Amino acid sequence: MMETDVKDKNLDRIPKENLREPDGEENNLLFTDEYKQALEKASYEIVGNHSAVEICGWTKKSIKGSEGGCYKQKFYGIRSHQCTQMTPAAVACDQKCVYCWRVNEMFSGKQDLMEYAKDEPADIVQGSIEGHLRKLSGFGGNPNVDQQKVLESKTVRHFAISLTGEPTLYKRLPEMLRELRDRKISSFLVTNGLHPEMVERLRDEDSLPTQLYMSLDAPDERTWKKIDVPLVPNFWDKIKGTLNLMDGLKTRKVLRMTVVKGWNDFDVAGYAKLIKMAGERVMIEVKSYMHLGPARKRLSQDNMLTYDEVLEFSNRLASELGWKVIDEAPNSLIALVAEEDWDGRVMDFGDPLTGHLEPKFEC
Repeated sequence: MMETDVKDKNLDRIPKENLREPDGEENNLLFTDEYKQALEKASYEIVGNHSAVEICGWTKKSIKGSEGGCYKQKFYGIRSHQCTQMTPAAVACDQKCVYCWRVNEMFSGKQDLMEYAKDEPADIVQGSIEGHLRKLSGFGGNPNVDQQKVLESKTVRHFAISLTGEPTLYKRLPEMLRELRDRKISSFLVTNGLHPEMVERLRDEDSLPTQLYMSLDAPDERTWKKIDVPLVPNFWDKIKGTLNLMDGLKTRKVLRMTVVKGWNDFDVAGYAKLIKMAGERVMIEVKSYMHLGPARKRLSQDNMLTYDEVLEFSNRLASELGWKVIDEAPNSLIALVAEEDWDGRVMDFGDPLTGHLEPKFEC
């Protein structure tokens, strides 16, 4: 059992407006009314007391048959119509990234709330699946969608653990990832890199996700502070600590670069130095900032890169590393860079309905 119990005196550390009084032992909702309403208006479903789930636009497009899956399907084999997008830490993040398209004004800097995040990992997983399926239920009666994909979508095969907030703030994350593994559900975990101690726990407690992402948004400390606005001390040491831990991890590793024109689209040598800290067989996603949601109040559309600019930056980075661009998703403004490609990069999940039931299947 993880250390989820917190002494009452720590309540004084949390602003009163950010902490909901529990209505009983089973109800300790950590969302403010304003934030909860904002999420629900944006089609999120609240799961338990501190988690949330939302249907990805690519999931809808895949079921409708209007477009193929998202770039993760092309790059890694994830089936978009069988993927649940969720977070166990919707109430808090310890950065306030300028490019974030979530309402980070309502959750950034509230990381102390996660000391009270006590929902059971199995309940979060089950609640996320149920919320995901509820939001997809309307597709079943639509004669214009791919009915085979509708059927397959009812079997969740993948969890994208990002959505909003910082997932590694959830202290029982190792248990949650093991729960997913037991259910034969693959896990893609995204972290901002500020919690090397959680990455250590994931490694030491045999709880590594199928694929671990770390955001790499700047080539140096000063730029990181400007674009990601970390809200914890010693952030740069933590970032480098996480990069060093990635070296040797026995899982798939990705560094995700969100490139904002005029903010962090320079110094490929600085990026390369940080990338090399993460060790061998790490992949780099170079992705343009997207002018969506609340990010439109902080940045302009001119801060987006065209795909040609994404590819040009990716090639410069690859040249600096002595690597190459191994895949592209122009419709998502993203390119994939690695030292070399390999046969297992695009994972084989077998039959959409029964592949996970095969004795040899692992994720």
